[in-house]
Amino acid sequence: MSELSTLDPAPFLADTHTGLPIPDDATFASVADERRHRKQRLTAALRLFGRYGFGEGISGHVSVRDPEHHDRFWVNPFGVSFNRVKVRDLILVDSGGRVVEGRHRVNPSAFVIHSKIHELRPGATAIAHAHTVNSRALGSLGRLLEPFDQESAAFYQDQALYDDYRGTSVGLDIGQEIAETLADRKALLLRYHGLITVGGSLEEAVHWFLTYDSAAQVQLLAYAAGEPRLLSHEQALAAKDGFGDAQLARFSFQLLWDEITYEQPDLLEEE
Repeated sequence: MSELSTLDPAPFLADTHTGLPIPDDATFASVADERRHRKQRLTAALRLFGRYGFGEGISGHVSVRDPEHHDRFWVNPFGVSFNRVKVRDLILVDSGGRVVEGRHRVNPSAFVIHSKIHELRPGATAIAHAHTVNSRALGSLGRLLEPFDQESAAFYQDQALYDDYRGTSVGLDIGQEIAETLADRKALLLRYHGLITVGGSLEEAVHWFLTYDSAAQVQLLAYAAGEPRLLSHEQALAAKDGFGDAQLARFSFQLLWDEITYEQPDLLEEE
């Protein structure tokens, strides 16, 4: 079994605008340590997608930018189950779609979508995409998340709908359109095609994805049950200030990391 990446101790912040004792970001002694950290977190995220039932055949991919070569990103390989992927299975893809490290092939759709978002958004360290039941249902209605509660307010005025559909996303022109529609927002709901979330870290992108999918389920249930009462504009902004916080997102993922690595330690295997 692989050893965990070495991290410096992270002191707790005395005070943040969320009012929570959230630890500082991890620091690394070398690029190699940071790369290992990102690959381990990426593999854990993929296993979490499997645990949450986000797998849909060959569809779905999560990527994280390489800390040294910023025009390259690590992503899950084509044809490997979320539930089986290990660190050793990850592939490194360059801006031309070539696998420069790893023994598997890249999903053409993953390259088209992720490469363009990474290219147009330098701050997009990680991107998550899958065809979940809740996002597909909400997308078919052409409705974005509404501020039903604190969690859904994380995306208040920070999401977009991609309303075009021309088949499987294997053309760079489609990837360009998706990236431009997403712009600088946290989330993009694709009509007939699931959900994309972006973050300044792998932890953020995955937390936003899980939160958005859960909030989509709440919205669908609420409208099926009756006429829900939404947060006011002021209330939604107040909730977003807390639940849309990047540090909170990163720390929330840490709890899931602890769970999945305890339950499925084989995901860390590098050889």
